[in-house]
Amino acid sequence: LAVTGSPAVPAAWALGPLLWRDENIDQNEVLDDIETLRALDLPASGIWIDRPYATGVNTFDFEPSLYPDPADMVRQANDLGLRVGVWHTPYVSDEDAPDLNAEAESQGYFAPTTPIIFNHWGKPIDFTNPDAMDWWQDLIGRYTALGIEGYKLDYGEDVVIGYGGGSTGWVFSDGTDERVMHKGYPRLYHQAYGETLGPDGGFLLCRAGTWGDQTTTSIIWPGDLDADLSQHRDVRDDGSLAVGGLPAAVSAAVGLGPSGYPFFGSDTGGYRHSPPSVETFVRWFQHTALSAVMQVGNSSSTQPWEILADEPELLDLYRDYSRLHLRLFPALWTQAQDLATGGRPLLRPFGLQEPGWGQHPADVYFLGEDLLVAPVVTAGATTRTFPRPAGDWLAFADGEALGGTPGDMVTVDAPLDVLPLFIRAGAVVPLLRPDIDTLAPVAEGTGLESYANDAGRLWSRAACGGSSTAALWDGSSIALTDDGNAVYISFVEGSVFNQGAAVELVGLSTAPASVTADGSTTDDWDFTDGVLTVPAFAGSLRVAR
Repeated sequence: LAVTGSPAVPAAWALGPLLWRDENIDQNEVLDDIETLRALDLPASGIWIDRPYATGVNTFDFEPSLYPDPADMVRQANDLGLRVGVWHTPYVSDEDAPDLNAEAESQGYFAPTTPIIFNHWGKPIDFTNPDAMDWWQDLIGRYTALGIEGYKLDYGEDVVIGYGGGSTGWVFSDGTDERVMHKGYPRLYHQAYGETLGPDGGFLLCRAGTWGDQTTTSIIWPGDLDADLSQHRDVRDDGSLAVGGLPAAVSAAVGLGPSGYPFFGSDTGGYRHSPPSVETFVRWFQHTALSAVMQVGNSSSTQPWEILADEPELLDLYRDYSRLHLRLFPALWTQAQDLATGGRPLLRPFGLQEPGWGQHPADVYFLGEDLLVAPVVTAGATTRTFPRPAGDWLAFADGEALGGTPGDMVTVDAPLDVLPLFIRAGAVVPLLRPDIDTLAPVAEGTGLESYANDAGRLWSRAACGGSSTAALWDGSSIALTDDGNAVYISFVEGSVFNQGAAVELVGLSTAPASVTADGSTTDDWDFTDGVLTVPAFAGSLRVAR
């Protein structure tokens, strides 16, 4: 951190599910997607509008014949708990934006020497020129005025060190060349947008960057992965080599956290050769739900309800996993606030947390200290084999103990509707309430459950068999102790979570003998499928075996 700086943290709402289409037809389609999303009770906190939506690339507008009232479109999205972003690049096109291009040329806003251009649209803006930076940020302000709060920043990779056996010969207004700006240009490009975001941080979803850029780039996505379960360099049916699908996405997510980029989100379902198969989409959303960022979209512009149109039970499954991702916010946000001091990534490679193993499997990881995630990344697989970590672990869903011996490989059942997910014995994972719909504010009368409007009780998924305390960023905490005869849980309120607590406890072999909440025996609990749910207590809970 002393060298690179602390990672930028996106707005809180950006840690909820984010949806997008690769090509939106018009404003009506955007509004229809928003209505459909909410009608189907699919949790989400944001959307972004990918190109084409403007009169041209980087014209800083919306095509009026297709988007007659973009400000009202954004307002309607906001009312329903969705913040809005747009796709963008650092170029001005002579064809698409002749007036802006002419102004940039006349004012010297392009690099003095601009050799080979590796994009479809035009020369990149020279962000080393303070006047060019100010001009570009003034143009970005047109979107800010419409209520846009985030950007998917594509491209910006034109400044290469060499091409065709020789140097490329870039010269920027500050005197630097390609040797510096090969890595420096994406940082300045992202800075141009990052400085325009609101005080909550908005979001920047970027595909380029290197050390130091994490202070501006809040979220990384890996570019265009294959919409399948292929490994990198697998031979496709047409003889071409695969970029890689879900296995590559998991590997990148696992590796980027310790590399300084803790917020990572691949396109759920993949991008190239989309739409994804039902199996690919399900396995992918199971992974991204248990990651820092869950963003959902693909090159075929199909939404979850379209991919799963013939599989209503799997749309139900998508709803459950996207809601789980939303519910994990208290745990993820607490870890995000600790990044500047603790520096521990949200997704942690197996070998980083279990160094005694001496290996770093690319497709198994921990989410925080207490959740073990083993996504299924092989087509047709209905079991999952992975290294067994030290200690006792229970299935997150029902509390079944993970067998085997620490240090061995274990195999568990993993049919299509199951993600192998385990919680450490004795752990407490803070959650939002089960009916949560969005992290963003909502308008009155929508019937939506919003964390921003009402944080509600602090829920948690807790596991018998040990003791621990989960301390949250707002000063609240929830602690668990299991002495073998009873499980004791205590809650201390904070500035945000100050309405009591609730718990989902796994690891009991049978229903409890009694439950005592705040000193009094209560019947307000349920024990179903291995999970004891106590929906309300103020400060203390005792669960007797």
